[in-house]
Amino acid sequence: MDSNHQSNYKLNKTEKKFLRKQIKARHTLLRHEGIETVSYATQSLVVANGGLGNGVSRNQLLPVLETCGPVDALLMPPNKPYSFVSYKTAEESKKAYVTLNGKEIVDDLGQKIILYFNFVEKAQWKELGLQALPPGLMVVEEIISSEDEKMLLESINWTEDTGNQNVQKSLKHRRVKHFGYEFHYENNNVDRGKPLPGGLPDICDSILEKWLKEGHIKHKPDQLTVNQYEPGHGIPAHIDTHSAFEDEIVSLSLGSEVVMDFKHPDGITVPVMLPRRSLLVMTGESRYLWTHGITPRKFDTVQASKGHKSGIITSDVGDLTLSKRGIRTSFTFRKVRQTPCNCSYPLVCDSQMKATPPSFPESKREASQLEQEYVHRVYEEIAGHFSSTRHTPWPHVVEFLKALPRGSLVADVGCGNGKYLGINKELYMIGCDRSQSLVDICRERHFQAFVCDALAVPIRGGACDACVSIAVIHHFATAERRVAALQELVRLLRPGGKALVYVWAMEQEYNKKKSKYLRENRMSQGKEEEGSSDTPGPELLVEQVPDTGHKEPACQMPSISDFQEGGRNSREVTNSKLPVHTNRTSFHSQDVLVPWHLKGNPGKDKPAEPFGPGGSHDPSPVFHRFYHVFREGELEAACQTLSNVRVLRSYYDQGNWCVILEKV
Repeated sequence: MDSNHQSNYKLNKTEKKFLRKQIKARHTLLRHEGIETVSYATQSLVVANGGLGNGVSRNQLLPVLETCGPVDALLMPPNKPYSFVSYKTAEESKKAYVTLNGKEIVDDLGQKIILYFNFVEKAQWKELGLQALPPGLMVVEEIISSEDEKMLLESINWTEDTGNQNVQKSLKHRRVKHFGYEFHYENNNVDRGKPLPGGLPDICDSILEKWLKEGHIKHKPDQLTVNQYEPGHGIPAHIDTHSAFEDEIVSLSLGSEVVMDFKHPDGITVPVMLPRRSLLVMTGESRYLWTHGITPRKFDTVQASKGHKSGIITSDVGDLTLSKRGIRTSFTFRKVRQTPCNCSYPLVCDSQMKATPPSFPESKREASQLEQEYVHRVYEEIAGHFSSTRHTPWPHVVEFLKALPRGSLVADVGCGNGKYLGINKELYMIGCDRSQSLVDICRERHFQAFVCDALAVPIRGGACDACVSIAVIHHFATAERRVAALQELVRLLRPGGKALVYVWAMEQEYNKKKSKYLRENRMSQGKEEEGSSDTPGPELLVEQVPDTGHKEPACQMPSISDFQEGGRNSREVTNSKLPVHTNRTSFHSQDVLVPWHLKGNPGKDKPAEPFGPGGSHDPSPVFHRFYHVFREGELEAACQTLSNVRVLRSYYDQGNWCVILEKV
């Protein structure tokens, strides 16, 4: 083969490779974003890989696009790895399609990115709803001068502790100093009886007095935490402990701007820009109910226009770009609370939760509220961490799915991160879950999934050949609601269709055979390891816990403390307070609150590592989930109350009671 033929062969091979990638990009946009491309030239193009979500800023992309003609509009949706460009004429758009397709650009981090272009009739994306700052939140710009900023930054000596007047710690993702009182990360509180000598730095006195006089704050703080963040670092979403501090919490941003995310329990997220030398003031709902945190990343999505500095990051996709983070130092001032908190948010208030833990629900409304607070809200918060722990499918569930006829339509009700949706490629599987975040993970994995409640699945009755419900029904707070969830599974089935149901078992030593969880517990006795019960373990440990299908860390088995209950059953627990379990002990009650210790997500959008006392591993935020653990025979008895159903098989599987039902 001569050199010319070799050159043509390589060129054709390169073209084919590029074409495959362009087609893949087109299919990905359609499948995940609903963006439909067209095969003819239009004035508008979608630019795959050219978005804020994968590190391409407006300033990088626009000059490249303008080489083909004047750009009429460049629309860059937040957190998306694509953008839309519109030219004044279709000829200019066609030129961009021909000359820029496959163009390689380098982002600000030095990473190479290849752009892929496709024609679209119109730009389309999911709009962010009109948002407002959380109630009680205020951002005051230019609260101090650049001279005061310099003095404050220079006043913090990160190399040594002078006079033991403050406490300095090197945490995994930031450096921190405490003044006035030390904040103890192991219990997220302060010791009121042990103030630090020296109080707050003298340089803060005049600044605080000025803020008081101008009305920015109402109380003079007596505790200061100084955090220093390198670019790419952040802090997990959290609520400052109610019992530790008074209502008003203020944070001064120095050195660099940053975007802080505020999230309501209902799932609403509001990104708030904190400019350099600005003061963030949190009171009321924004302080007590909304979590706040900083996502660890090196760029933030911000407004491109110079006039917009602080407040909400709007959904104006024609005015968004990326801002590179610098070293940021925050001065967070708080006043230590001397009396228990009596705020208006008892469900998330540690003072009021200790005084009056949630009671067992006595009505449908109370049951729904308990599930909303202690099931739905929690799994939205822990979805990323949970998904990182779900790896190995359970053999008996796999066996059930593999045995179904080819082409069967199967619904996984409570699919979580979808670990069972791809088990049998010969099935048509649909997943659904109450958690939007978990459903989003399913979609990222190319699975078909949607959000719904397990009591009302929007699938036509009799449409499914089979259903699976893995570790879901034990989250319903009353016997009536658990039976209703079983009935909904049966409704979905055609006559002759089968359902597999797993729930957590109360008995962990069934037939004198300990579950792997209890065997592991015996082996680990005497070992005190911070957070070990909630730390995702290696694959060989996955089988040590009751399968959660879509809940629970891989090597944590939920269990409860005795709590002086005397082994009371669920009927006797009615009207008493729900106990909180202690990890790695047997069950003594059926209706319990199970803690989840949130860890950093090792996935793509990894949050900051948990923070803690002076070490590389910090105690994590704790969320409590409601569970009703089933006694032997209880699941079968619930199934027998259903009409047109027979139990084909019931068995115990590593801490779960399981049944296979058939609709007759």
